[in-house]
Amino acid sequence: MLAEIFKKSFDKYFDAPVEAWVEFAALCEPVSYEKDEIIKKEDTLEKYFYFILSGSAGLFLWKENNFVCLDFAFENSFCCDYMSLLLKSPTPLQVVTLEKCNMVRITSENFYKLGQMPIGQIINQISAESSFIDKQQQQIELLTKTAKERYNILSLRFPNIYQRVAQKHIASYLGITPQSLSRIRKTSM
Repeated sequence: MLAEIFKKSFDKYFDAPVEAWVEFAALCEPVSYEKDEIIKKEDTLEKYFYFILSGSAGLFLWKENNFVCLDFAFENSFCCDYMSLLLKSPTPLQVVTLEKCNMVRITSENFYKLGQMPIGQIINQISAESSFIDKQQQQIELLTKTAKERYNILSLRFPNIYQRVAQKHIASYLGITPQSLSRIRKTSM
């Protein structure tokens, strides 16, 4: 049951009864995507709030002549261009599947309606807070840790990321070149 999956994923942030998640689950529709499929193009408005059941996705920004990976999302987590969703305006961010994905999604309209309900307010607040904390932590690591330290942190956080995500995306996320990542991985083995 989808409500139970949501509950299990969110219990670490907020322990709500499974009944509270039934409302949210009722607003969701299942979707599937192939690897490397763009689910939200840059300079467009985010139309959905996704929850990944299986697979992974990345959030990218075009910089000079290449996309830079800003974030990853894996199963049992939410994924979207959250900034666009909250601002209700287009952003330069792009969301791309990094593996074949099975997801559920809720329309932006239903996401806003959900935000008017007590459980929806909690979901929105927790989503925003956890997203903020993750991004702040990533910025702190970029400014205070070496590339090798950031690699080790990422490896602990997502143990099988190197079997699931292209090295160029991981390097981009870490703020280094693929060649540097390759050297770091060799010395860490």
